Amino acid sequence: MHLSRHTVVTLVLSLAVSSSSATPSLRQKADEFIAAATTTVNFSFKHGATHSLTDGTVEASFCDASSPVSLSGYMDVTGSKFDSRGEDKHFFYWMHEKRGKTKATDPSIPFILWLTGGPGCSSTLALLTENGPCAVTKEGPLKTVVNPHSWTETAHMLWLDQPAGVGFSYGKETDKNEEMVGEDAYFFLQAFFQAHPEYAKNPLFIFGESYGGHYAPAIAHRVHLGNKAKNKGTQHVNLKGVGIGNGLTDPLIQYQYYPEMAYNNPHNIKAVGKWTYEAMTKAVPTCTKLIKSCNDAKLTFMATVKCGEAYNFCNMALNAPYQMSGKNPYDMSKKCDVKPLCYDFSHVTNFLDLDSTRKALHVNSKAPKWQSCNMNVNTMFRKDWMGDFAPEVKDLLEAGIPTLIYAGDLDYICNYKGNKAWTLGMDWKHKGDFNVAKDHEWNNKTGLARTSNGFTFLQVYDAGHMSPADQPAVTLAMVKQFTAGVVAF
Repeated sequence: MHLSRHTVVTLVLSLAVSSSSATPSLRQKADEFIAAATTTVNFSFKHGATHSLTDGTVEASFCDASSPVSLSGYMDVTGSKFDSRGEDKHFFYWMHEKRGKTKATDPSIPFILWLTGGPGCSSTLALLTENGPCAVTKEGPLKTVVNPHSWTETAHMLWLDQPAGVGFSYGKETDKNEEMVGEDAYFFLQAFFQAHPEYAKNPLFIFGESYGGHYAPAIAHRVHLGNKAKNKGTQHVNLKGVGIGNGLTDPLIQYQYYPEMAYNNPHNIKAVGKWTYEAMTKAVPTCTKLIKSCNDAKLTFMATVKCGEAYNFCNMALNAPYQMSGKNPYDMSKKCDVKPLCYDFSHVTNFLDLDSTRKALHVNSKAPKWQSCNMNVNTMFRKDWMGDFAPEVKDLLEAGIPTLIYAGDLDYICNYKGNKAWTLGMDWKHKGDFNVAKDHEWNNKTGLARTSNGFTFLQVYDAGHMSPADQPAVTLAMVKQFTAGVVAF
């Protein structure tokens, strides 16, 4: 089934042992939709949760007329596995098909799930500022303009705002770790592909940016486990790859490289003085000891204390000195002129809060005013901040799922030095092959790559934290190559 424009789809997934189906808790008023055709699917699972998916088509003129179909809407969940207080969560998403005259039923077209990190920052922000099919004008009337380097040049793409409380998503803000995130995202994919089976056979790639270095491997790993379990009512998800851009994946290793990036980076930017550099270097052993204590305590009552100590000490000792320099932690070549994120996204905020925008995107009236990042959600993940997600990457690689780690070399906060170090340090069956592989210039010397046995690390030259925004043509070439199955860069 491929939905024509002006169509609404409602999917109800009853994940309960009983046969009762649930009424979708999220329904747009009739005047917010042009038609009311619906399709419903029910199934049971071992725990008592109810999921429903409601979406509608977005007019082509709103963002990108060259995208055959664009959908936006919500996946609602009550009684999820890790929710114990009657949580009622609603996850917003916006999806665009690959540009051009393509058939959605073409199973060769890659399908990318994009996750912005934070934690607590909206994936919709990335759609409109990094790799989506359109951007918002900064001058004059608020409107969208086409992004010629959108990743929809090569793939269907879906941007998911999660967890609850992020972007246009709403509900009780109780998610606090990647186990909870992975569970909800797994069932989001179940819901979406059952509501839209025309995409179910397409190769799925899960990409995460920044704290998405936690999200992407955790969600992909949950999908992998779900595929292995083959539980009743679920379907196989065609996971074919994972991508992490300027991510925080293994803090124990990555935090060790802050002093070097601040003082000895390829752009010869001295963000701190020699004395400060030496003080930062001396703080590294204590920081790594605290991170290890945090991870060792994860399953004990001391985890909150230990992880709080690690978060506070490491960021004060290794991030605060850089912040005091006044430089942008997401791009060392720039100053941080706009607090707190160093970038002015006010035009995006203003556009997304227009009544016309909310109506066009089927945003529920209960959804709050859109904000780029929710700091309450950010705080909820403090205990999970120092978690190591390299083991999930290891499992995925050893299951034959290619993984791409890329990092712009102007980023400080999730810098390429630390990212490259954890890829070299990860203990997996092809570690030796990967570590002896040669670094080589890639794509007309726009990056430096190392690849072996499905694992690739790519240093993107002259890009910051948001590599797709800083080097749009380069990162589009990267995604085309990776999703085409060319794992050897």
